[in-house]
Amino acid sequence: MAMMSGAQMLVRTLEDLGVEYLFGYPGGAVLDIYDALHDSKKIHHVLGRHEQGVAHEADGYARATGKVGVCLVTSGPGATNTVTSIATAYMDSVPMVVITGQVGTPLIGSDAFQEVDTIGITRPIVKHSYLCQKATDIPKYLRQAFYLASTGRPGPVVVDVPKDCVRPSVKFEYPEPEPVKMRSYNPTTQGHRGQVRRAARMLAEAERPVLMLGGGVISSEGSEEARALARMFRLPVVSTLMGLGAYPGSDAQFLGMLGMHGTYEANMAMDKADLVLAVGVRFDDRVTNSVPKFCPAAKIVHVDIDPASISKTVEADIPIVGDAKTVLSQFLDSAGEQKLSCNAKAMDEWWGHISKWRAAKCLAYDKDPKVIKPQQVIESLYRATGGDAIIVTDVGQHQMFVAQYYKFDTPRSFLSSGGLGTMGYGFPAAIGAWVGQRSRPVCLVTGDGSFQMNIQELSTCRQFHIPIKIFILDNHTLGMVRQWQMMFYRGRISWTDLNDNPDFVAVAKAYGHEGQYVDDPSKLDAAIDAALSKKDSLVITDIRCDTDAKVLPMQQGGGSMSDMFMSEA
Repeated sequence: MAMMSGAQMLVRTLEDLGVEYLFGYPGGAVLDIYDALHDSKKIHHVLGRHEQGVAHEADGYARATGKVGVCLVTSGPGATNTVTSIATAYMDSVPMVVITGQVGTPLIGSDAFQEVDTIGITRPIVKHSYLCQKATDIPKYLRQAFYLASTGRPGPVVVDVPKDCVRPSVKFEYPEPEPVKMRSYNPTTQGHRGQVRRAARMLAEAERPVLMLGGGVISSEGSEEARALARMFRLPVVSTLMGLGAYPGSDAQFLGMLGMHGTYEANMAMDKADLVLAVGVRFDDRVTNSVPKFCPAAKIVHVDIDPASISKTVEADIPIVGDAKTVLSQFLDSAGEQKLSCNAKAMDEWWGHISKWRAAKCLAYDKDPKVIKPQQVIESLYRATGGDAIIVTDVGQHQMFVAQYYKFDTPRSFLSSGGLGTMGYGFPAAIGAWVGQRSRPVCLVTGDGSFQMNIQELSTCRQFHIPIKIFILDNHTLGMVRQWQMMFYRGRISWTDLNDNPDFVAVAKAYGHEGQYVDDPSKLDAAIDAALSKKDSLVITDIRCDTDAKVLPMQQGGGSMSDMFMSEA
């Protein structure tokens, strides 16, 4: 048996777990870990410039690859700086392990230098947390943390490591890896066979069915099964924000995103449906609008691996607890066994109604020869990338424009903070995505407000030669907040102007990158093509956009799925 210090065991355990990239920022409580990390030949460390950025980078890596993202920070402010990132990952069910340094065990509770109760602070926003009390806890807790983070409903796990547990002078026998078994944790993956059979029959008999896909389909790698089921029953498909890419956005059966800024056809189909098969969703308030008015004529079949999510917000007529991929496979098998097919006549009529809603062309907008519309930027980016890029966004109007106008045909192509709505997420997440998926271009679509929240990560990109393409939809305002002020606060613009922004092109060059500026609609396509052509360089494209543009359609608060503002008139 190899004799190792706690720090060496920590590094060795990460190696045994297959960790290739560790995002981190050193500090006093984790110096022994960093010293041990120096000897690793398997783990590549990515040095961020702020702990929030570091943890978002791990999050982006996890979303882009499906692997567990791992980050390492020091105690006190190092740990507290990750709180927003942990909450972001928790809300969107992202598998992530956050290793935090802690003061020595004799000092815990004494208000020592850089001491905080990391476990207590993060408890509401993690799937689980561990406080190591001795060096030999480290391998066991890390292995359990990875298992918990990546199974069942994925989520972040915190492992808090006191400084005296990683002292280099004290050695222990390193325990060889064993399969993780936790008696109290056994997530259900197989759906109840009887419930699946019943739901499959209802799907075949339905006259106005809708397949609703969420992020759980992507997490479970269930996209192929979802597509097969949609084809089998000719189902119209809608998606939550987190589910974009689970079904091809360019496919004729895809109606678009539903909810607050969903398409007219998606929301109308939900409102008039008689059956909704919802897979891997949690019925967030941005999806349902008023719950009592949600899908009034529909029976709800709800599939989710988290039993706590089922009937939490919307009462399920048929609840099915299980892994999305597995349950969708069961649906396909059950339909075959029962020789089920869609109600052809009813489906012809249903698609006829949908075609009329589509004819409204809810995403049409007026172009201006003098001012770039943000919608134009996304359409141009889609054409230039052929839909093949990984698109990462921050939060705000630009996020919704991407969701509406970029057609995501494959899973893990769209990364965004959905549940928490974290401004500043996009840039570091794009870094993590590129680290994990270097074979595809990574584009960040951000706003002039969001980008400045973690702008310091430009230094990380310089050090590690990370050539992401950054497109700033620069409208000199906090666009989504301003939109609400214009629509619901009598146009009283209160502290949303950003007229003192820096020169983003100059900032790019100051960090050693490239930048360009465009404000002429006729030059937009060329500017985007120029940025994408520089494959080995980070390029910031500062795009001056219409300050008054609004994200539409938009649901009317407190209404049904069909109550929408369709135009600015």
